[in-house]
Amino acid sequence: MTDISKSLLFTFTIIISFGLCILYASAELQRFAHSSKHDGALSFLVLGDWGRRGAYNQSLVAFQMGKVGEKLDIDFVVSTGDNFYDNGLTSDHDNAFQESFTKIYTAKSLQNQWYSVLGNHDYRGDAEAQLSPVLREIDSRWLCLRSFIVDSELVEIFFVDTTPFVDEYFTEPPEHKYDWRGIGPQKSYISNLLKVCVDYLNLQMTALCCKIQVGRVLIIQLSEIF
Repeated sequence: MTDISKSLLFTFTIIISFGLCILYASAELQRFAHSSKHDGALSFLVLGDWGRRGAYNQSLVAFQMGKVGEKLDIDFVVSTGDNFYDNGLTSDHDNAFQESFTKIYTAKSLQNQWYSVLGNHDYRGDAEAQLSPVLREIDSRWLCLRSFIVDSELVEIFFVDTTPFVDEYFTEPPEHKYDWRGIGPQKSYISNLLKVCVDYLNLQMTALCCKIQVGRVLIIQLSEIF
């Protein structure tokens, strides 16, 4: 996404569902426990299209996030992707990480865990850099994986790397280079994810807990698979 105005919004691209098809590349997603508050409440902020070294009003939005985060007593922050503009990070030692993240989101209320997925702009750089544990050593708030689950007891939040499902990202003009390491052939990748998706649903059809899916682009529901 290139519309600058979208980088200033809390992009609530989350869909709440009790029967969503969750796409992922392996039979088991890494799961992270994040307990809700003692009264059972859970609060978090959601944003996307943000990493601009403080420019394009990023710093102003971060300031307002800090105020809202304090008021809501948030438990964590969710990033829906396009974390670093315009072309992701160059490596896990790229100064853009601290200049666009650590030095921008300094409010006390924003010092909780951040859970992130990759967007198409992130794939234009070194995509694996954002997945590197080196970044978590630089700033312990950061957690970005291709796909994973956050289990808060009351709700399961599925973070799904959906960018590789968009055909145009494989066929755009040469000036856009994408880092598809770890993805493999696109059709095989999609086929494998759909198979795992169906297997997951066969096991989870009777589950009653609320599920939230965080995905950058594509969400496929059960009716679209069968």
